[in-house]
Amino acid sequence: MEFQHKSVLLQETVEALSISPEGIYIDGTAGGGGHSQAILRLLGNGKLISIDQDPDAVAVLQKRFAANPNAIIYQGNFSAMDRIAEKLGFKAVDGVLLDIGVSSYQFDNGERGFSYHQDAPLDMRMSQSGTSARDLVNQLSWQELARIISQYGEDRNAKRIAQGITRAREKGQIETTGQLAEIIKESVPAAVRREQGHPARKTFQALRIAVNGELDCLEQGLDAAFALLKTQGRLAVITFHSLEDRLVKQKMAQWCRGCTCPPDFPVCVCGKKPRAELLYKKGLAPSAEEVRENPRSRSARLRVCTKLSDE
Repeated sequence: MEFQHKSVLLQETVEALSISPEGIYIDGTAGGGGHSQAILRLLGNGKLISIDQDPDAVAVLQKRFAANPNAIIYQGNFSAMDRIAEKLGFKAVDGVLLDIGVSSYQFDNGERGFSYHQDAPLDMRMSQSGTSARDLVNQLSWQELARIISQYGEDRNAKRIAQGITRAREKGQIETTGQLAEIIKESVPAAVRREQGHPARKTFQALRIAVNGELDCLEQGLDAAFALLKTQGRLAVITFHSLEDRLVKQKMAQWCRGCTCPPDFPVCVCGKKPRAELLYKKGLAPSAEEVRENPRSRSARLRVCTKLSDE
């Protein structure tokens, strides 16, 4: 199966980065290379570091951009982009793009085990290494599973689902996405089964986040990206669910916050200045036309900030 991914908010994101032909940029979650390709088209003698932890994606990127002297492909996690950039000889960059989440290829390729729509080995590892979703559902206590499902899936039926999983595995290991989806369906109340959407959706999201350490990587990656930016450099982040978006929103608000004096102080005594400013106050959502053409884009949100200083 070819690694394909329909890039969301493509034009809006590239325009927000305000690409300089001589600039240095990082696409920290390159995937199939849609955003990377759009950036490369605008470069003259500049460079683009395209990073992805998925070896399938890296193989596609290396082939796709083999003839482009402006492209640098690197396999790794975007949370370590500061170390990656230093290793490649770059101390600062003009812009960073992060498109957070799972690519269409990863969802649609049954062998990767991300989707409950296909019966496949229960995996969910973006890097194809380390602890898998199968390991979690077969080894963790119901209490720990409930915590993961509640915290990362925001599912009010987390306890029921976790206990259903631990009961089911007493009869044998849970090996596939189909098995897990059916267990979840049987564990939730009938009223939930009648609701729109599959009752396994939130649990699958939660397990994927836990397996890949997504929120920790996102927080580390945001800090690494901001530290790498030159003054007036821009960070653009596309998220697909509320947990990611909340983290990005809070982090950018922190950088944009200036004075931290108590509100009853008549004048500022801390002297702190904003380190960044937002390009879009409330973020940017896909157009109705894009959602019609690509329904998976409907939950996407683009947030962009410009770095003002390192202080």
